[in-house]
Amino acid sequence: MSRFKALEDALNYNFKRDDLITEALTHKSYKKPYNNERLEFLGDAVLDLIVGEYLFSKFPKKDEGILSKIRASLVNETGFTKLANKINLGQSILISTAEENNNGRNKPSLLSNAFEAVIGAIYLESGLDVTAKIAITLIEETYPKIDLNSLSKDFKTTLQELTQADFGETPTYKLIRAFGPDHKKEFEIAVELQNRIISAAIGRSKKEAQQKAAEIALKTLKGIEQ
Repeated sequence: MSRFKALEDALNYNFKRDDLITEALTHKSYKKPYNNERLEFLGDAVLDLIVGEYLFSKFPKKDEGILSKIRASLVNETGFTKLANKINLGQSILISTAEENNNGRNKPSLLSNAFEAVIGAIYLESGLDVTAKIAITLIEETYPKIDLNSLSKDFKTTLQELTQADFGETPTYKLIRAFGPDHKKEFEIAVELQNRIISAAIGRSKKEAQQKAAEIALKTLKGIEQ
């Protein structure tokens, strides 16, 4: 029985190369001569193409701007984390004991990266058509409705409306830090209201980090347990 059976069952796919899928599931904390960062790089590009072609066919009358916005709502850390959770990918990832103790299996960045790497591995051993079928099936199972209104939640606008109504002021967004290599930069943004920080989040772009921080701030202000 394959040691990847749970993941294979979730994807309805049998891995052909143990070395590739092992690499795809190996986080750098696991301290092996290899890790999943190269496959993650490949998988990100493959998913961008797959989702782009899918939306091009699904919405023949939508213009480039709308298609780009819908794709951006799917092809990001939050979107890939949802797909990773759908297949319970966290349980298959190889991580260090320290990362395990730090709730690594549930970290969005770790899950998103691993999902991209798995897609990269499938692409290398089975090609684009097979990979696209797996990815699109998973996307359609995860998102009951795929359109701009359903996917594009503008948390910043919602937060601004709430704070203006309740506090009479608009929140500000402050860059806490930018880190990581140039090709994979990440940003931490904080939301400040009434001279205090009420939330902070990390994203692959300033815009993504702002949206995440705004979403957390909304939950905080509404008293929703996170």
